[in-house]
Amino acid sequence: MELYNKDTFCDDILPVVIVGNGPSGICLSYLLSGYTPYLSPDENPHLSLFDQDLEYLCEGVEGRSSNPVAVLFDALLLPDGDFGVDCASLLIWRHEPERATPHLVLGKGPPGGAWHAMEGSMLTLSLANWMELPGLKLKEWMRDKRRNLRNDRATPAEIASYYQHNVTKMGLEKSFACGTTVTSVSRVSLESGCSVWKIQGHQRRASSGEEIEVPFSVYAENVVLATGTHDIPARLGVEGENLPFVCHSFWELEAAISSGRLDRASEPVLVVGAGLTSADAVLAAHHLNTPVYHTFRRPVSDPALIFNQLPKLLYPEYHKVHQMMSQQQYKVGETVVNLSNQPLSSPADGTSPYTCYPGYLSFPKHHVAAFRPDGKCVLEDEGGIQTVLQVSMALVLIGAHPNLSFLPEHGGPLALDSEEPISCRRNPLDVDPYTYECVKEPGMYAMGPLVGENFVRFLKGGALAIVCDIARKQSKKTSRELHNKLIEYLTDQLHVGSMKRH
Repeated sequence: MELYNKDTFCDDILPVVIVGNGPSGICLSYLLSGYTPYLSPDENPHLSLFDQDLEYLCEGVEGRSSNPVAVLFDALLLPDGDFGVDCASLLIWRHEPERATPHLVLGKGPPGGAWHAMEGSMLTLSLANWMELPGLKLKEWMRDKRRNLRNDRATPAEIASYYQHNVTKMGLEKSFACGTTVTSVSRVSLESGCSVWKIQGHQRRASSGEEIEVPFSVYAENVVLATGTHDIPARLGVEGENLPFVCHSFWELEAAISSGRLDRASEPVLVVGAGLTSADAVLAAHHLNTPVYHTFRRPVSDPALIFNQLPKLLYPEYHKVHQMMSQQQYKVGETVVNLSNQPLSSPADGTSPYTCYPGYLSFPKHHVAAFRPDGKCVLEDEGGIQTVLQVSMALVLIGAHPNLSFLPEHGGPLALDSEEPISCRRNPLDVDPYTYECVKEPGMYAMGPLVGENFVRFLKGGALAIVCDIARKQSKKTSRELHNKLIEYLTDQLHVGSMKRH
């Protein structure tokens, strides 16, 4: 869909504009397009979830998400999903076009969002059915493509392709405007006295064989933030972090490997962080036989570490990294082994202190104090003891922040703590738990990672909550308009009657 600059006429004001075309935006578009969930015939088949009191239904529900509507919708879509059991959904879906709400989905790339930029061969953390969206079974789509699920998990490249196909298959394309970058979202007042959202930006288009950027502006009664949180890598804020050998994304490691700048003869790579992306980096470097130093703030046994929350049988590669972190730790006071000189296979006589995983050494409960121009990195433990490592490359993989630069103050006032950076885990946007409307900005909604939902399986509940609330608003608006028309009609009739009497 091509966008243009528009003046504010009533017919041009959309009920909903969604910023972000990843799984959050796709799922919300699906529900706004008239696809309606009903409880199965054994429950209450005549009343859709859109017509029910979500707060009442959510009473007593508990699950892996802190958002009650997310837990409710997940339990109905994926009964016993926590156990990897593929049970039949408790919902049936009906396409009811009369329920459709006109809307627009804006995204920088093709439908699927950040999944198109993720590394293509690693397996996803989530089980396959956790990744699917309503309307199209992921496993059936994979079978049609003659692809096999490994350990009931797919690759990011497969998931990205599935999300893009979902938009086409469900007939949602007419609501998607891809190649768009939003630069401003602000409230504007109309001559009628009401206020709406003005969304501005530019759209990439092909023209005479060249790519051009065309400015656009659209207006909406409601705007939904569905951008995710992978835009801006988090930084350590230490000396030397801007040096050329210090990187902040997994893709920079891939590029170094692909170009041959990094190989088995290189100085060790330093990986900073204890999340899944850092684990992927450890695996990638280890597979290349490049030595790896791995530092992180928490102890290996910390229950908050993601590795301590994953079933070993389902996630063997991450369990291997966790074993490496645990069994091959640096002990304070020992001389740091030069991994570049260490044999890449375990000595048969067991003379090496690091025989389990040659070419790897972890530094739990350490943080980076500084990076130096000569390729050295200074680590510091809890007691202030420093260790200096010589590295070829440092990968700082400690999470990311969303890019909400199109909002006033980068969206900071919308967070739970307006003084801290917005973060999926630590400081999400402050929304009503049953409508997902921003507490501090009526008419603005947020969903997905922006409200703390890391897993695709739970973001679907946010879509349900938003659609229910917008439908309620639209119903009130229609009732108010009918009431005003009735008053106007009665007033006219009284006036006509008065004229006749005279």
